[in-house]
Amino acid sequence: MSETAVLSRHETLLLTVPEITADEAAMIESQIHAVIAQCNGEVLSFERWGKYRLAYPVRKNEYGVYFLVRFDLPKEKLGESVEAMRVLCAVKFHEIIMRHLTVKLDRNAPLTYKRPESLEEMPRHESEDGRPSFAGEAAEMSADEVVEIEESSEDME
Repeated sequence: MSETAVLSRHETLLLTVPEITADEAAMIESQIHAVIAQCNGEVLSFERWGKYRLAYPVRKNEYGVYFLVRFDLPKEKLGESVEAMRVLCAVKFHEIIMRHLTVKLDRNAPLTYKRPESLEEMPRHESEDGRPSFAGEAAEMSADEVVEIEESSEDME
């Protein structure tokens, strides 16, 4: 890449079907690398964020797997690369990628995120009968404590 080219930094967030395989993820990553390289850009990172419960169903899926791609592109190739990414996500991988969003980043901003834990990373809490229960302190509360909380909320009205 030439040193005189003015680069702009972008990121694309991909939401994929929850059943995505490692091979499909690797194929998406390699295709994104190819698109960015074709536009004389450089992929900075390709991160698998993990599986999350969605706020609303997308294509009848209540869960999805997020990937974050960060890359630098020459400003003169921006339109070409955005169109190529759109075609890649919306046409070639339309059965795997449910949503995608590309945004421009500040070049001087740090490339760190504090993201929430994914469902795959979250510790699983089970009740005495083996069923999943609420995570955290609520799972450890006794029934008397829950009743007290409910009563105190009624007092506040």
